[in-house]
Amino acid sequence: MRILISDHPDSMMPDHALEIETLRAGLGPDTAVDVLPYRGDEHEAFLKALRGADALLTAFVTIDDAVMAQAPDLKVISLNSTGYDCVDLEAATRRGIGVCPVGEYCTSDVAEAAVAFVFALHKRLKAYGRRIDNDHVWDFAALEARPRLQDQTLGIFGFGKIGRCIARKLSGLVGEVIVCDPYVGAEAASAGGARLVEKDELLASSDVIVNSMLLTAGTQRYFDEEAFAAMARRPDFVNMSRGMVVDEDALLGALESGRIRGYAADVLADETPDLARHPLIGREDVLLTPHSAFYSSTAMESLERISCENIVHFLRGEKDRVFKLVN
Repeated sequence: MRILISDHPDSMMPDHALEIETLRAGLGPDTAVDVLPYRGDEHEAFLKALRGADALLTAFVTIDDAVMAQAPDLKVISLNSTGYDCVDLEAATRRGIGVCPVGEYCTSDVAEAAVAFVFALHKRLKAYGRRIDNDHVWDFAALEARPRLQDQTLGIFGFGKIGRCIARKLSGLVGEVIVCDPYVGAEAASAGGARLVEKDELLASSDVIVNSMLLTAGTQRYFDEEAFAAMARRPDFVNMSRGMVVDEDALLGALESGRIRGYAADVLADETPDLARHPLIGREDVLLTPHSAFYSSTAMESLERISCENIVHFLRGEKDRVFKLVN
């Protein structure tokens, strides 16, 4: 049995001891585990390492049909992420390759980051910090006053586990929570402390918007120029989903025109952005973190353990024990 662990260098785990230990404990001490940082200009080296592998553990390496064709022994792709848009699911299914994202390991962590973003934008912490650190200005009135957060409406796109957790954490701190999710009914939204609305109403009625939708073909660039134009209350906008959900050109236009007051995100459209040239970098109305919302010692241990247990259970024929199998 041979397992390949490979991802972009800045997405690799700092240490693979727990992953290797979990794989060998479940599949046997003789299980071969290869670790290869993925570099786009060394794609052939990745394909060579993948040949003969029974399983691949990754998060952001693109695995399309052409890649799978080079790996005739591949049986399962385990993703140490909740998303799986980097994998051609149709091709994997046709080839009999299981795809197993980690369904749950960091819901509370991501919700905590969303709450932090909401308050940091609302209280203009970055803008005040710049005035203090750079300009040595100690003046509460240097920025325009805003209404209290408890008097404002929070709109959440995507009311799955993360969206519901965000609503729970913020429900007592805002005036109202409204949500938009085509897969959630009014009763389920109400049980989660929110009121279900359509997209247009949420865009027009929210003072703060948090996005926690999955990235799918239907949600790519969901927040485009038309969506930003519909944000009538000039909201703060927080993206806790994937970067490709937001049209960054339209976002930049909305910031420049004042259609939104501020933007915070844990992601950018490019998972390996050119920070020196990115137009969102350096703005005092933008807060960014390097896809780190999930990052806690608790979440990291769960992420490594669950993603490797998914491989173990799948290869042992225990598909009912795989945490999440999407094909």
